[in-house]
Amino acid sequence: MAGKGLTSLAPWAVLVEHHREMQSVSLRDLFAADKERGEKFSLKPGGLCFDYSKQLVTTETMKLLFDLARARNLADEIEAMFRGDKINGTEERAALHVACRNLSGTPIFVDGRDVMPEVRAVWQQMKGCVQEIRGGRRLGISAKPIKNVVNIGIGGSDLGPRLAFGALRFYADRDIRVYFVSNVDGADISETLHGLDPAETLFIVASKTFSTQETLANAETARRWLVDGLKPLSLKAVDRHFLAVTQNMEAAEAFGIERENIFKIWEWVGGRYSLTSAVGLPVMMALGYEHFMEMLRGFHSIDTHFRSTPLEGNIPVIMALLGVWNHNFWGAETYAILPYSYYLQDFPAHIQQLDMESNGKSVDRQGREVDYQTGPIVWGAAGTNGQHTFYQMLHQGTRFIPSDLIGFTESLLPLADHQQKLLANLFAQAEALAFGKSREEAIAEGVPGKLIPYKTFPGNQPTSLLLFDRLTPFSLGQLIALYEHKVFVQGVIWNIYSFDQWGVELGKTLANKILAELESNGNSTLKSSPY
Repeated sequence: MAGKGLTSLAPWAVLVEHHREMQSVSLRDLFAADKERGEKFSLKPGGLCFDYSKQLVTTETMKLLFDLARARNLADEIEAMFRGDKINGTEERAALHVACRNLSGTPIFVDGRDVMPEVRAVWQQMKGCVQEIRGGRRLGISAKPIKNVVNIGIGGSDLGPRLAFGALRFYADRDIRVYFVSNVDGADISETLHGLDPAETLFIVASKTFSTQETLANAETARRWLVDGLKPLSLKAVDRHFLAVTQNMEAAEAFGIERENIFKIWEWVGGRYSLTSAVGLPVMMALGYEHFMEMLRGFHSIDTHFRSTPLEGNIPVIMALLGVWNHNFWGAETYAILPYSYYLQDFPAHIQQLDMESNGKSVDRQGREVDYQTGPIVWGAAGTNGQHTFYQMLHQGTRFIPSDLIGFTESLLPLADHQQKLLANLFAQAEALAFGKSREEAIAEGVPGKLIPYKTFPGNQPTSLLLFDRLTPFSLGQLIALYEHKVFVQGVIWNIYSFDQWGVELGKTLANKILAELESNGNSTLKSSPY
């Protein structure tokens, strides 16, 4: 189906007309008309509440959105992904990250081959390595135990494990310090290595191709630092102090890492979906094998929910369709991710990459330009900090900005009334964004007349609430998987390929060209370059 085919579908046309009818509807009106709205527009599978009652939708809206999903053959598309079909059409690959957390024991096939034995073998390889290091049995070249683990990667090889480590720090072994290096700016690795003892430091180089410019530059700097710091024991230092996560075993071996210290990642796992593969090795180092597998169980529970639940009760499907409704019909260009958890402060950045790299596309699956909006701009910050930075615009600005609010009813570190205050702010923001404050309410509060325009709030800013009992490895896995599948569903609706990222390649190609020119004569021949 061509890009223009989407907007010519009958359900799309009906949604356009329905949106016209919704122009004068407010969330105040919707709640006033239906006292049971909060229950009707929420789903509560065990340990999770998804409340979308504060979205600008009615029962009719949702019916029409489900009609659109069926017109795009969503159920078949979901099954194609789990079946291992090559749904990454431009690279002719499967997109089978779900295999990396498939704990059901059922086979998953790629090109007629069950990949689960390989996946389970990598789990066991990771487990053995982690238990040796955490148990003090795997020593550095000078017989000192490993105390520092430095992950070197970029994009999905950095953001996913960085998020998971930060989010689950409460469960980590504090005797093992985990660091992340991604930026090719030398300040990143220099500041990270400052004060570390090479004899106690292990590096994990995570690069699917083992050719990413930024990652290799940092890996080579790390190797020099290690060798210089361990003289005269440096001849075998690289093998004892480096691990690799890659598809390109030969390149990792050429770097100096022996095969037994290389952890395989497969071509059918995209970088931004790779946390549950061996890319999660630094997370397992910090948390231990059991906690890591508990995170995988959380992922798998949502994978199962997504694959088996009818559309009307399917949380990732509803999240995706609400996004389509807000972006394509209400005209939202961005949406905010607002986790009310200090531990989830890196979550917006991870979802930003997941969403914008997947669905930031303007060409459909038939290679034609689309005539509708695709992926939104994703941004956000942890509450309550965000309330004192950008929430002013959410409440009184001129833009329509949907938000996802994320919270936990129980604190991992209960201190006085901190958790109650955090939850009070979470629920207050959802209410304020939805209902605002009318002129009449401001007058009733005694606001002086000249200040009334400044102290009224229009409301009608839609929010969804994801509320969990506690932040655990399991609930983190659930949370990330919800967004992974939401992004996939939106790609299906928009008829785009969500699993390639050709837009990343142009800048990388030009950077390599300019680098060669700078290294040869210190000048670039590109007219736009200042060098």
